[in-house]
Amino acid sequence: MPKDTICKTVHQYNKTRISPEDMAKLGEIAEDCRKVKDHVYRHYGGIKGLGKLYPGYTIQNEMTASGLRQELGLPSVYFYLAVFDALGDIKSQWTRTKAAVLKRVNHNEHLTQEEKHFLRYLLRVHNAFEAVLNHRSVVLPQDLQRQYQFLAGEVDGKKMENYIRRQVRSLHGKLSAEKAQGFSLTERAYRYEDHGIYVATKEKRKRIFIPLTDNNRYTRQIYMKLFLEEGNIEIKVPIDVAVKKYREYKGDVGLAMGMMTMFVTDEGHRYGDKLGEYQSELTQWVRDQTAKHRADRLANPGRKKYDAKKRRLNERIHSYINMELNRFLKTEEPAVIYIPKLPGSAKHGGNKAINHSATMWQRGYIRKRLEQKCTQRSVRIVEVFGKGISSQCSQCGAVGKRAQEMFSCSACGFETEEKINTARNVKKRGMEAEAGRAKQRVV
Repeated sequence: MPKDTICKTVHQYNKTRISPEDMAKLGEIAEDCRKVKDHVYRHYGGIKGLGKLYPGYTIQNEMTASGLRQELGLPSVYFYLAVFDALGDIKSQWTRTKAAVLKRVNHNEHLTQEEKHFLRYLLRVHNAFEAVLNHRSVVLPQDLQRQYQFLAGEVDGKKMENYIRRQVRSLHGKLSAEKAQGFSLTERAYRYEDHGIYVATKEKRKRIFIPLTDNNRYTRQIYMKLFLEEGNIEIKVPIDVAVKKYREYKGDVGLAMGMMTMFVTDEGHRYGDKLGEYQSELTQWVRDQTAKHRADRLANPGRKKYDAKKRRLNERIHSYINMELNRFLKTEEPAVIYIPKLPGSAKHGGNKAINHSATMWQRGYIRKRLEQKCTQRSVRIVEVFGKGISSQCSQCGAVGKRAQEMFSCSACGFETEEKINTARNVKKRGMEAEAGRAKQRVV
């Protein structure tokens, strides 16, 4: 993909309800793809399959020879995509496992620096990692082998290899395909025509026609999500979007992120004032439904109604977030955005209401959408270390006091909203850090 483009997912929907017969055919394809994925997960998701994951053609050949495709009667356009989708899931699972092991290594105070260096090397070099987990001798190219032997000579290699195996056993989970929710399609499996899409089925030369709500046509791999009971589908299409550069985007903006108000800038401009209201409504509704379900199952409205309303409330929040992000970028026209690097969410003692609110806070979605929109507009995001930014005075740097969402400094007499003071500190620290890095480059 060219550097001046980014990937964006667009959605397409069916215009009319799909007949039960056609939905049954699509559901059969989805179920067969689920079986293929589950087969790949079971046979290649463990340590024995590590050596075959890259580039994956060994697994493709073994799956071809297994006879599973002929047994299911699944067209190759669906079979091999399901295989490689499963391989992608397995690779992602191993990436998460390695990251979790690395985190434990970094936080283990009983390990020496040499032992940590050796463990990081094993996690970084795939062939060494695979050999250690499978109790085989590590054999690498000459340069890597020389480095491995040097690092292994400084530590108890057997002890460290056992440590890696133990951590992987406790952290690596097994994948399983439990629900047939959809399937991927290549260009050969579909055709846009007649204001809709023709989808290949398990019957030779037989395609299902689905009218769509738009006339857009794409020529790439897509994913079709099925809603079998409703008779609806959702098509997800990854497209390349050109990155735009706006001449008027020149300012630097510091942001304070909150649960009740989405963003407050260093100038005091507020965006997303209703986020807390919408978030509280969703949180309170989920708590009420949970309590009602526990108290009396007969009074429970049912999971279908519950899921439908929860989806509507979430979609309203997401729509509001996107609207406010667009307004923020259009109004502020920033070239650089400074934002605090927030810690992970944590429980708030025994206050269940606050715990629910913190758990359901759309922080991850807000950051993801902000990054997407900033990338499309060539706006740079700089994360700033957030320790003490809300209690330090943005004018003189002294430690001030916070009371009722206000900040006051006894040293210089500065008073303002806590969010504005935080946003100014974020911008100040970010610009100072960038100036320091620029000075080092010049030197």
